[in-house]
Formats: sequence, C-alpha cells, structure tokens
Amino acid sequence: MQTEYEAVLSRQYDILKKASGIDYSVFEKGRIIFDYDALMAAVPYSVEEVQEIQSRFKVGQTPLRELTNMTKVVRSTAKQGYGARIFVKDEACNASGSFKARRASIVVYEAKRLGYAGVVAGTSGNYGAAIAAMANMNNIKAIILQEVFDSNMVGQPEILEKGRLCLSYGAEVIQLTIGPELFYMNLRVLEETGFFNGSLYVPAAIAGIESLGYEIGTECLKRFGKAPDAVLITNAGGGNVTGTTRGLRKAGCADTKIIGASVDLKGLHMASDNDFNKKSFTTGHTGFAMPFLRDPDRTDVPRNASRPLRYLERFVTISQGEVFYATEMLAQIEGIERGPAGNTSLAAAISIAREMPEDEILVVQETEYTGAGKHPTSQLTFARERGIEIRRGDPADNVPGKSIIIPETISQIQTHDVDLDGARKAYLKHMLGDIDADSVTQEELDYMAEETNTDKAVIEKWIREL
Repeated sequence: MQTEYEAVLSRQYDILKKASGIDYSVFEKGRIIFDYDALMAAVPYSVEEVQEIQSRFKVGQTPLRELTNMTKVVRSTAKQGYGARIFVKDEACNASGSFKARRASIVVYEAKRLGYAGVVAGTSGNYGAAIAAMANMNNIKAIILQEVFDSNMVGQPEILEKGRLCLSYGAEVIQLTIGPELFYMNLRVLEETGFFNGSLYVPAAIAGIESLGYEIGTECLKRFGKAPDAVLITNAGGGNVTGTTRGLRKAGCADTKIIGASVDLKGLHMASDNDFNKKSFTTGHTGFAMPFLRDPDRTDVPRNASRPLRYLERFVTISQGEVFYATEMLAQIEGIERGPAGNTSLAAAISIAREMPEDEILVVQETEYTGAGKHPTSQLTFARERGIEIRRGDPADNVPGKSIIIPETISQIQTHDVDLDGARKAYLKHMLGDIDADSVTQEELDYMAEETNTDKAVIEKWIREL
C-alpha cells in the first residue's frame, strides 16, 4: 500500500466510503445539486429515538437555566422595557462536559451498530473527549488525532488538556503539528484500522445535536407556553447551528430566530504555523466559521452534513476579551463556572438581549466544562507569553493576535454583524465555478436558494452580478 501523501489522498473517497458505509455519490444530482434531505434521512433514528439512545450514555436532558442576575444587569444598560430574559442550556452537564457528547453518542452508537471495532476522529477540541468517553461506554476503541503543536513544539494549554482527557477516557491519542498532516493521517489511520470515520460532519453527528434544539423548544413551550424568541448558537464548523435549528423545527419552533456567534479572529489563519497559537479558543471563532460558510464541503467527508447558511438568520462576532468578561461574570453573579469557548454566545447575548423587549426569551444554547487548560487564567497567561497585550479597556480596540482587551464595564460589550449576504455570494461563486450563468437550470436555482436560505429571485440577481 502506497503511503505517500498524494497516493493516500487519491484514495480518499474509497477510504471514507469504507469507513462510514455511506456512498455519497448516490446523493449527487447533476452539476452542483446534492440531496441533503436524503443524506440526513440516512440516519435511521427519529429525534425521540436519538434522545433514548443518548439517555443510556449520560447525555441529554440538560438543565435550561434562567440567568436572572445577568438579565437584571443587562436591563440596567438597556432602554426602558428592553432586556430579554436570558436562559442558558447547561451542556456542561453532559458526560464529557460539552454538547459534543450529543454528536459523539450517536456517531459511536452507529459505529457499533454497523459492526466497526473502533472510531477515529480528528479533533483538537471537546469532540475528541466525547468520542473517547462514548467509545469506552460502548466497549469499542477510539483513536483521536489532535492538531497540537507549532513548529517549535508549543501546544496550547486547552488542547493539551483535551489530550489528557481523551487518554483518561481510554482513547489512543496521536498528536500532530499544524498543517495538512491531520487529514492525511486521518485517512491513513482509517485505512489501516478499518475503524469508523467519526467525523464531526457525518449525518449521525448532526442528528445527535438535533436533540439539543428539540429539548430547548419543547421545554420552552411547556414552561412558558411559547417558543423561544431567539436562540444564540456558537458557530464554527456549522454543525451546532445546523443540528440545533433542525431540532427546534422538529419541536414546532419554526419562528424562533437563529443567531450564530463567533469570536472575531479576523486576520488569523488557522492553517498558519505562526497564527495558530495566537488564538485563545480552539473553536467557536471566525477562523473556522468563515471558511465553512463560504465552502461547507472543505472538510473530511465528501459532503458535509453541516450546512449553516441553510439556517442562519443573523451572524455576529464578539471579541476574545468580551468572552473572558462574560465568563467571569457568569461565575461571579450566577455561580456557574464554565469554559470560555462555551461562553461565546453568552457574551453575544449580553449585547443582543438589550435589543429585545423584556418579555421575550433569549436562549444561549450551550456551555462547556472548565478545567486547568480551559480556564481564563491559563489561556490569558499563554497569550501573554506569546507577546499578546492583555489589558482592561474598550474592546473596540482589540486586535486579534496582538491584543486582548477585556471590557471595563458590561455596557461596552457589543456584537458586530457579519455580512451574511456576502458569505452567501461567496458560496454561490464557489458552487458555480466555471458554470455559465445562462445555463443554470430552475432546479439548480431552487437548490441554491435552499442552500443559502435566500429567495430565488435574489439568487438570479446575484448570479447575473457574479
């Protein structure tokens, strides 16, 4: 078997097909269309069955907590009659400490049902720990590949902690340097072991998150007699947005506004050896969110089951310093200490709640566990050691990779809207490639409108402009 980089990548489709049991070619419909609904329907479980499976592995039915003190403080900075009630779905209560346990529980369950002896996942975040924990409970093996080190063999404290956690759950951990070797090694390990491809982006992983949105929707309807007015979802690769929104719709919450939030890392490239260690969070930032909006299939499966542009109605960014402020605030006035990356949407909620009437319900869709490597102290210390300025001040002065400005007051926390239409146009341009605009069919227009959550007439206008 040839193991050179080009030789392995030339076999990727066959490797991935064998490692998932999914023949993605059956979902392809012509030049650009693929049948997304049929891909998701290939997961053989209803949302209720997903919940039942997850309950066996200490996953799901996490508390929906009202942050009364935080809401009170936010209202003190809002105009009269404004300041929505803020709730948080406390996903740190899942086994392994994050919402990623929902993904992992169904992925690992599928692997075992299909007869695989183990699962392979390439991840530097909470998903690796979740796969390791679920595999151990299902009595199958797990191999986690982590992108950890820059060329000086320096690893971020959060990623190193995740590696230790994976080991504690019984997984084998392969740690790599930054760059294309992660995908290459993932393919090699899948091919050599015959294990299941536990990608974040297979349909089973998205089906696992649907229970999160479903729980938020059904609990709000039961407790308050109405759907949440808005749900804030941390956005990176898009699976969180995709699965949660699908679950909300299955709960009957079609009118709930879907808002994505990411940490602003504009100017930093996550494949760059120089830039990789200049971020404080391993996920939930624009370094992943923006590339996946513009090209969702730039991933480790032929067709990504995460399609964030299908569901996002608004997308905002927040700075690292504002997230650290929200993390400290949650601990001090609500008595809930959680990891910073999981508080990305919470920081955004402080700003967005001010825009909403006080009788409306704003749900922050997740938290994550904290720990030594995931604590603000270790992350800020690591940043300072990289030469990044840490100080209190106006977060508008924050420069990703150069400074982290922690607000002096809550009133300084302010989200910034991402141009979703710009992302939609970039995705359309990528989809069309060399296809002549005059040859685009009505069926293709329908597909592009669905993929971008946009009116077909607008799509036709954009195509002419492009």
